[in-house]
Amino acid sequence: MTLSGSRLDVMRFVGEKMDSFLEEYLKPIDTNWQPADLLPDATRETFFDEVKQLQESTRELSYDYMAVLVGDTITEEALPTYESWLVDMIGVEQEKADGWMRWIRAWTAEENRHGDLLNKFLYLSGRVNMRAMEVSTQYLIADGFDIGTGKDPYRNFIYTSFQELATNLSHRRTATLAKQAGCTQLSKICGVIAADEMRHAKAYKAFVSHIMAVDPSEMMLAFEDMMKKKIVMPAHFLRETGVKIGQTFSHFSDAAQRLGVYTTQDYITLLDSLLEDWNIGAVTDLNDAGQRARDYLMALPNRLRRVAERTKVPNLAYEFSWIA
Repeated sequence: MTLSGSRLDVMRFVGEKMDSFLEEYLKPIDTNWQPADLLPDATRETFFDEVKQLQESTRELSYDYMAVLVGDTITEEALPTYESWLVDMIGVEQEKADGWMRWIRAWTAEENRHGDLLNKFLYLSGRVNMRAMEVSTQYLIADGFDIGTGKDPYRNFIYTSFQELATNLSHRRTATLAKQAGCTQLSKICGVIAADEMRHAKAYKAFVSHIMAVDPSEMMLAFEDMMKKKIVMPAHFLRETGVKIGQTFSHFSDAAQRLGVYTTQDYITLLDSLLEDWNIGAVTDLNDAGQRARDYLMALPNRLRRVAERTKVPNLAYEFSWIA
């Protein structure tokens, strides 16, 4: 991928505003929630009673729900892969403590709590084969993945805007389902994680908005390119021992669709929201290629809806190695 020198200038321009982004979209570490705040405290005499109550509260959670929760946890635990992708962007220098490196490190630190919290909850629940889950986590990090952005920050910010919205939606839905099943502790856990994801989505959307204001044609082309490739979920290469890459994710995705946690229609709804948030239909000062990209993007949701209408969710039963 050949990048124009303007991307460096634009990244410096946006990076100069990083102090305000950090203050608005991330929380101070000392006052932020930590996993220990939401889990039984092993230093207290009531610890085992609390664990027993936790385990009893998970009994009504369905098989598909547990599979989706494990898949979400593995996705969150693969954070090292995501950080390594971001620090390789054009305009980011790891050896400098500039605005972009401060953002990436602080964002990573907030995101890191999600996997820690969900992992410990699943361990205490007694419903998960932890070793099998840990094997899948190690595979996902070791295998890595290609999200189709290269080193381009414009494409990366399109991806992260979409992905943070998708994870927010997924965690909100799992929170609702947990509450309906009487598992209020897990509902709260998924809820606080979802809130983080929404703040992060707003940040990445703001990055795109600032870039669109100064380099609209190139950003529009980056948006078009990412949507033509389709936004690949971080768990796309999810796998279990003895299972080929792609197969486990396919079953995980089917379970999420059966539950209504994340569906094909949700993908389209998120695209609609980004088109509206960035006011894509009204962006001006585009070159010819940028105008064609804008027209493609504005027509895309309806095209995807026609495809979605023909999509059926498989009811194929699958036995995940993760579920005890």
